Amino acid sequence: MSKPLVSILVPFKNTDAFIAECLDSILNQSYSNWEAIFVDDHSDDDSYTIVERYAEKDTRINVHKNEHSGIIDALKTAYQHSSGTYITRMDSDDIMTPIRLETMVTNLEIYGRKHLAVGQVKYFRADGLSDGFARYEKWLNSLTVEGKNYSEIYKECVIPSPCWMLHRKDFEACGGFNSNVYPEDYDLAFRFYKANYICIPCDKVLLYWRDYSTRTSRTHEHYAENSFLDLKVHYFLELNYDASRPLAIWGAGHKGKTLAKILLKENIPFFWICDNPKKIGKHIYDQELYNFDYLAELQHPQSIVTVANSKAQKEITRYFESQKMQSMVDYFFFC
Repeated sequence: MSKPLVSILVPFKNTDAFIAECLDSILNQSYSNWEAIFVDDHSDDDSYTIVERYAEKDTRINVHKNEHSGIIDALKTAYQHSSGTYITRMDSDDIMTPIRLETMVTNLEIYGRKHLAVGQVKYFRADGLSDGFARYEKWLNSLTVEGKNYSEIYKECVIPSPCWMLHRKDFEACGGFNSNVYPEDYDLAFRFYKANYICIPCDKVLLYWRDYSTRTSRTHEHYAENSFLDLKVHYFLELNYDASRPLAIWGAGHKGKTLAKILLKENIPFFWICDNPKKIGKHIYDQELYNFDYLAELQHPQSIVTVANSKAQKEITRYFESQKMQSMVDYFFFC
């Protein structure tokens, strides 16, 4: 019985320092029935030439030019040239572990349609990894090992963009790369969540995720904090918000204020609570700030928490649990 074809979609732009390592990691896969479709998003370095050289030696590698501009259009172009039963994405500056494709295909063949294969990730950086990325890696892997990625989807992107795979029909059913919303990886993760595709638990590292100062996710305006918050609010209002219940915002820092402005613009009523004595009783954007115990006066409320401090988050979680409130139903952490 022949093995299903996997389409690996790889947009790239000016990554000639790393793209050969990416290509080598694909060639070194234990699973051999794949096609790698690289799309050059107007590089002005040697990236295209490097991929072209590999394509001349292995017909499973194809390279195309992006007619338009941007990673979304590059992904659309790659998908148009794909024909695999399973679809996955790869970033041209990252490295697959040798078992990545085999592990994901095996999991999808076992669990079937409406499932999403994900894997553990390992960040690396030439001059040492920051504490922030180390915490993100640990947090993301703790969700992936149990397949509970959606349980904290409003915190950060819970599906690593270069480390997922699903059936072609499922990919198309949730819109594929047809959305023009940035950040495109987070938007896609929300659409997986909306479609109720179940994440398959995985305890194996399947991707080495490279970090460096000029990485797109660090420098492009599409990946700025406000873009993420706009996206979170959009999907919260669509998927989890219950307009029949009072809504409370926890926290009046920068993110809390930005969230308040978005909700006001959307004409969504809310109560605003915090634990800063200097702010309690004051008004911001004509909204009064209350002490956290004001929540008890609200009838069956929903809460969005914008408090980033991990210790404070644990205390807030304990409070919710003492009130018999459920995560992703009654309260949502937005950071």
